[in-house]
Amino acid sequence: MKRKTSSNSPTDELGGIKDSPFLVSGCLLGIGCRYDGGTCPSSGLIRFASSASLIPICPEQLGGLSTPRPSATITGGDGDDVLSGCARVVNQEGKDVTDAYKRGAEESLRLARLTGARIALLRERSPSCGLSTPYCEGKSGIGRGVTAALLHSSGIKVFGILPEDDFPSPDLFELIKGRGWDQSN
Repeated sequence: MKRKTSSNSPTDELGGIKDSPFLVSGCLLGIGCRYDGGTCPSSGLIRFASSASLIPICPEQLGGLSTPRPSATITGGDGDDVLSGCARVVNQEGKDVTDAYKRGAEESLRLARLTGARIALLRERSPSCGLSTPYCEGKSGIGRGVTAALLHSSGIKVFGILPEDDFPSPDLFELIKGRGWDQSN
């Protein structure tokens, strides 16, 4: 039986977020899915995993790319531009991998919808997951990755995480504090 949420809860504005699972970049949980086959674990996020329902994702793998794989950059814009057909994703070998990045973003969104995830905790500086990535030709030199852009435009609240950052950030903590998570775990 689902527990009732208080109408004064800061999570209510996102529609029952307290009971919702989180999409999480698998590399942040120590899964070897980065382009180089490595990980970038966030110790705070790993502690959080014991008290939350997490759905690990790697959009590049979901899109059909292997691990390891050549690194990639968004050319002609950022993830929003890739989704609108105005930009491409090209790997360091010069191969266009746009379709794989778009497919991985769509599969990530499909997982969010299937599981009811309303928040995504994604690896910053990634051309797929980054809420702000330098691996693009965005107008400011920084832009959203492809998956971050699709999730954001679909109403999923996206938080960018770096492994060395304190977790959770104050704004994310406001959303999850009603879940009973104790930071001292």
